[in-house]
This record gives sequence, structure tokens and C-alpha cells, in this order.
Amino acid sequence: MTAPPPLPPAPAPRRGVWHRLFADVLDPYAFRVALYVLLALPAGGLVLGLLLVGVVGGVLTLALVIGAALLLGALWLVGGLADVQRVMAGLLGVSFVRAGPAPAYTGVWPWVRATLSDPATYRALLFHVVQFPLAALCWVVLATLLGLALGALASPLWWLHPPLFPLVWQDSTVTPGLPVVAGLLLLGLGSLLVLGGVLNLMGRMWTRLTLALLGGDMGYEAARREVMALRRAAGRVALGDDLDATLADLAVQARLASTAQAVALLAPDGTSRASSGTAPAEWFQESGSARPDQPAPVPQGEADVRYTAGGATLVSFPVSLPPSAEVLDGGMLQAVYTPGTRPGPDELAFLLSIADHAGTALHAAQLIERAGTRAGEQERARLARELHDSVAQALYGITLGAKTARATLDRDTEKARASLDYTIRLAEGGVSEMKALLFSLRPDALEEGGLVAALTGHAQAMEARHGLTVFADLPAEPHLTPDAQAAAYRVAQEALHNVVKHARAHQVWLSVVQAGGWVTLTVRDDGRGFDPQVQGRDTQGRGTLGQRSMRERAAGAGGTLDVRSVQASEFGTASGMESGTTITLRLPAAPSERVAAVLTGAQS
Repeated sequence: MTAPPPLPPAPAPRRGVWHRLFADVLDPYAFRVALYVLLALPAGGLVLGLLLVGVVGGVLTLALVIGAALLLGALWLVGGLADVQRVMAGLLGVSFVRAGPAPAYTGVWPWVRATLSDPATYRALLFHVVQFPLAALCWVVLATLLGLALGALASPLWWLHPPLFPLVWQDSTVTPGLPVVAGLLLLGLGSLLVLGGVLNLMGRMWTRLTLALLGGDMGYEAARREVMALRRAAGRVALGDDLDATLADLAVQARLASTAQAVALLAPDGTSRASSGTAPAEWFQESGSARPDQPAPVPQGEADVRYTAGGATLVSFPVSLPPSAEVLDGGMLQAVYTPGTRPGPDELAFLLSIADHAGTALHAAQLIERAGTRAGEQERARLARELHDSVAQALYGITLGAKTARATLDRDTEKARASLDYTIRLAEGGVSEMKALLFSLRPDALEEGGLVAALTGHAQAMEARHGLTVFADLPAEPHLTPDAQAAAYRVAQEALHNVVKHARAHQVWLSVVQAGGWVTLTVRDDGRGFDPQVQGRDTQGRGTLGQRSMRERAAGAGGTLDVRSVQASEFGTASGMESGTTITLRLPAAPSERVAAVLTGAQS
């Protein structure tokens, strides 16, 4: 699909007086109208002849079997020849709404009843009857004007060579003088001007007649197309994956569901964001507002209807954004129509809805960009806190340990060795912590390293940063889908975070076991625990915000989450058991071949 010229185009070059004077004659639309009128007479005569032969022949031979066949053939020709007439109307720039699928054939008599009960049949028949005499009248008028113009414009040849045009009056040859030739030239030029105006008038007449009699039930089809276009546009805007693709699809839907020749969405500076359809450049060059004698059908004052230099109709709609948007001006939607075609109020309301959808898409894109910026700022702030609390402190400790070892190296070898061991542990912890931070910043790291590697790195970071003792039982990589892997890692991450923040634990047990088609992830600590009954009443039985997040992740991956805790007090636990919390996540294991296929696709 070729994009139309940018809207609005560059100003049109100044035209000469003669060009403006003979604009109707030089307009390509006038030649297309002349071609249509030229074809309408033989086509109308042929159509009328076929219908008369079918009807008259069918009536005369009705007693025979062939009579019924001729009548049925004539009835079928009414609709079939109407389709041919619609194709010819394309010379006038008339486009018809595409009809829906034809009804299923159920027999001859049901088809006859449906055809005879359809008003479109009688409108098409009326067009066939009217076309031939009306085309003949147009031929007479055009032939008269054309003959008068050519004869008058040939008067200089009569003056220069009188024998070429012998004119005898009362036994004497008439020879024209210079004033007579000048008058005839003016008459010829005037005839050409009238001829151009008459062709323009005939084009409008045939356009309206064709739309009125061959248009069918355009209201229903147009409404159906507009509803389908709005439904697709709403779905595309709701998807919100690509702004350029969304605007391009809106422009296509606006053109296909309307009678516009071309539709474009413009930015506030006039540049084209998206477009659909093609049209001559002069159709986009405005020549003024709508004429007072032909008021534009403007719905609720939202549309700006103007006539262009090429005689087309240019309609503009503002693309507005809600007050909460950062930029309220979303540009405009422009639709251009062929000369003689004007949109009705319903179509203008439809295009206004498309413009509103475009505004919604632009606002959604702004919100997504704003959310991405805010998320980036929050991530940078989190990373700064993490670096300050972990790596920066580790580097500071390494510096102190190295200085202590250097100061005590000569006089106290054991103390220097202890300082170096402390420095090495801090360095290893800092490396583990940095790996964990880098892993959290890379969304594809889980797919590359797997769940076991990710949990191992996180456990090492917890030991180095918080002094916890983590017993990790991670024998082999479980068979999980990428979504289940991500859910398992995030649940373990949240559980370990709760251990550090709330449990006051010293030891943590982390394990992943696959058995019986299920993968079980367990995180257990020896902390102070909590009372599940009290916490359940405080949060409507769903636990804390962290627990709700873990349960949602588990449910989203098709698994379950179980939280058990024993609360400790100064008198010990109520059941005599050791205090602490155990979080168990159960996820369905994926088939081995499915996991292999996913990994192969990710690597390729």
C-alpha cells in the first residue's frame, strides 16, 4: 500500500489566469465523466434491450417451458447488470460498500421471493430504465456544445481560406471579417467553458443517481463495517504493544470502513504519523472553508470540513488527549473524499471515534514511557542501596583488613594471617553479592544459568552479606518451564528476604526436589516465627503482602504454596517444637522433551 502525500502538503504554485479560467475543462475528472457518458449510452441500450427481450420473450412464450426460464433470466440480469453498472461508476470516483456474503441457495422459489421482496431490485431496474434516455440526452447536449465550440474555434481557417468553408447567401458567397472571427472565437471559448461546467454538473448528477439507485442498503452495511472497525481498533489500542503499528492500523480501519479516499494521522507539527490510501496531490491543498450554501454535516462541532483545490472534500478531526496527559495536543486525523462525495453525519461520528482511539493510544504510550522512566529510576535507586549496603561495605572491610595485615605483618604474623583470611572472605562475599546483583539486573540470566545456579548464587550472597548459614540442597536442575522457573526463583528470593528482615534467624535450609511429576522448593529457618492464626485474621486469611505475592506467583505457574510457622517466646514454644518458618512451593514438572525444546529455542 502506497502512502498518500504528506498532510497538509506544500502550498500550491500560483496558477495563471487561463488555467484558472479553464479549470473545469482541464480537470481530469471532466474527462472521466465524458468517458462515462460515452459508455453509458451503448451500455444502457444493451442493458435495456436484454431486459426487454427477456421480459417480452418470457411473456410471449410463458405457455412453454422456455418462457419461465427467460423471465427468471431477466430477473437475474437486473442484479447482475447492476454490478456491471457499479464497476462503470468507478469512473465517477464512486465506491460502493462491499456486500456481505451471499445467502445460501435454498431453491428457485425462495430465491425468487427474496429477490422480488428486495427494494434494491426495483431501484436497480429503475436505473436500467432511466440510464438509456438520460445518456442520450447527455450525448445531445455534449455533442451540441462540442460542435459549437469546434466550429467557432475553426473560424480563423474560414477567414484565411474562405473556399474551405463555402457559405452562399442569395447567390453570393459570404466572407467573414475580422470582427466576426473575433466574435466566433469568443463564442468558442465560451462554449468550452460551458462544456466544462456541464461535464462537472453531469458528473454530480450521475454520481447521485448511481448512489441513490445502486447503493443498496448502504446504511446497514456501513454500520456493520464501522462497528467491526471500532471493535478491531479498540482491541489494538488495548493491546498497546507498538504505537506506530497501532496508529497505522487505525488509519487503515478508518479508510476501509468509510467512503474516504485516503486517511492520515498527523502529529502536532504536521508530519505524518500514519496514513492509508492514495489521492492526487491537489486534493490535499485547501482552498477555503465550506461554502455557506452547502453547509458541512459537522457532528457536535468537532469536524472541520473544507473544499480543496482539486474539488475534493477534506475533513479534519482533532486528536485530543485527557487532561492528565503530559501533552494534550495529539495532532489531527484528516480524511479526503473524491470530488462530489461528502461524508454524512454517521460517518463523521465514526471518524471522530477513530480520532479518540488515536488519542487513547498516544496517552497509553505516554503512560508506558512514564512508567518505564519511573521503573528505571526506582531500579537505579535500589541498585545504589544494594551497592552501598553490600559491595561498598565489603570493599571498605577489605581495605581495613589489608591495612591491618600490612601493619601487623612484621611483628604479629598470626594476626596478619587472620586479617588476610578475613579480607579473602570479604572479597569472596563481595564477588557473590555482585553476581547476585548482576543476575537480578539481567532478565535472561535465569534462562542461561538455570534455577539451581541462580539459587546457589543468591545463597552465597546471603551468607556473605548477612552472616547467615545457608544449607543448600540443590542436587540437579529440575524440569520446569521458563515461567515456573521464574516463579520458583522469585518465591525463594522473597522467602529469604523475609528471613533477613523478620525472622532473626541464624540458619536457613534451602532445597529443591523433583519427584512424582512435581518439583518442591522448601525454605526453612530457625528464626522466631509468627502466629499464623493471628496473621491470617489481620490479613483476611491471605498472609502478609509478601505472602500474597508468593501465592499469586505460585498460582500463576499452576502450583501451590504452603506456609507453616512456630512462634517462639521467652517461655519456649507452645508445642515444644523448635521455632521457625517453613515455606513449601509445589510446581508441576514439565516433560523433559518440552524443556529441551524450550532451551534449544532460547539458544538458537
